[in-house]
Amino acid sequence: MAIQTVGIIGAGTMGNGIAQACAVSGIDVVMVDISEAAVQKGLATVAGSLDRLIKKEKISEADKSAALARIKTSTSYDDLKSAQLVIEAATENYELKVKILKQLDTLLAQDVIVATNTSSISITQLAAATQRADKFIGMHFFNPVPMMALVEIIRGLQTSDATHDAVKALSEKLGKSPITVKNAPGFVVNRILVPMINEAFQVLSEGTASAEDIDAGMKLGCNQPIGPLALADMIGLDVCLAVMEVYLKEFGDSKYRPCFLLREMVAAGRLGRKTGQGVYTY
Repeated sequence: MAIQTVGIIGAGTMGNGIAQACAVSGIDVVMVDISEAAVQKGLATVAGSLDRLIKKEKISEADKSAALARIKTSTSYDDLKSAQLVIEAATENYELKVKILKQLDTLLAQDVIVATNTSSISITQLAAATQRADKFIGMHFFNPVPMMALVEIIRGLQTSDATHDAVKALSEKLGKSPITVKNAPGFVVNRILVPMINEAFQVLSEGTASAEDIDAGMKLGCNQPIGPLALADMIGLDVCLAVMEVYLKEFGDSKYRPCFLLREMVAAGRLGRKTGQGVYTY
């Protein structure tokens, strides 16, 4: 299937980033959110991002105008009917996502592929809530979407080869480097990344090194662009804790037990950049 129009549910950070990636690559986009203010904010974010690319001489003013012209905004799911693929990029909440997927089932033709940008919810479980389980897939972009090359393509137990191949082809058209992943908690990247962050908290709690030296060590010794503790502050300590708790529950393995210091900092409301204080003060 040739995907020429992509519907996107959610105009927030991930949704507008996906919209930009599609539009710049010549794909028509229908970006939907619950209010006109939300979709206009998302469109303004795309415009600002394209302006930065112009300043860096990576695109021209004409490229920007062409990309923006490809993005249609709406507050109605009815406008998604023209899409061959709809990507759900709403808040990371299972009940909300199921509600959206059931709405899509009543609107979209049976051959339309539906993808979710979830970073943690089971693809197999979400697929089971739809009437198109074979055409349902995970398409996990990374933030910031226009800059990050990776897309995790997550197959649920029911996902067909044709669905996988169509989404992989689209990812490559967007200039991304997709990897194929089986459905499992955390998929691949977060499965490895968040336990590493948790271990950094363990090292910090034991007094083995300061936060600054832990981060410097991982940046200089492992060539990471940002240290794990600074990254935790960026992600949100509450998010890191929640992910570790999911792993502990789903895998039943004590190696996923959240560090006590991480729990303490979340309990204290020190969640990172969004609260002004986490491991570091902002």
